[in-house]
Amino acid sequence: MLIVGASRGIGLGLVDVHLEAGWKVHATVRDGSAPGNHPDLTTHQLDVRERDQLETLISDLHEPVDRIIHNAGIKRAARSDLIEVNAIAPIRVVEALLEAGRLKQDGTVAIMTSQMGSRGGRSSSLGDYGDSKAALNDEFRKRSSRWHDAGAIAIVMHPGWVKTDMGGQGASLTISESVDGIIEVLDGLTSDDHGKFLTWDGRVQPW
Repeated sequence: MLIVGASRGIGLGLVDVHLEAGWKVHATVRDGSAPGNHPDLTTHQLDVRERDQLETLISDLHEPVDRIIHNAGIKRAARSDLIEVNAIAPIRVVEALLEAGRLKQDGTVAIMTSQMGSRGGRSSSLGDYGDSKAALNDEFRKRSSRWHDAGAIAIVMHPGWVKTDMGGQGASLTISESVDGIIEVLDGLTSDDHGKFLTWDGRVQPW
């Protein structure tokens, strides 16, 4: 499996739990530092904005993986950077992996988004961060049928409000609670779930 954005927080938690469950894990980090030391862990340097690093990652993945989780994202930055990292890059990364055949047939793809990007029928701004996640959701929906045709079972997922550097210590979930929920949802995905916006505890989130 591949976890994009694994240096800390939810991404690092996902690495640890998948390794404990016996998965072989490929994990990307922006600065190149390893998120741990384990015989079944391979670390790749990837800034999701850098196309050459993405091409290197694809080249280094010699076999298709069963699961891709795109967790990389930012919350506090200029609006243009939020859009680039949170909305454009996840789609570009996943599409490149799919086009290169780096996901097994009926493998799963989960892109971490946020309920802050749920418009609920509103047309007004959700704030810079919310707008970036809404844009991600829009782009995912545009491509959903094509990704299904490519053999993926793909969703976007709200991981909950989690006690991380991004979520803050006032958040309602621990990293382990969020990660356990995410994995339970992913383990239970079927083709009927393709294209959905789900939460960490398996609920359907309105767009």
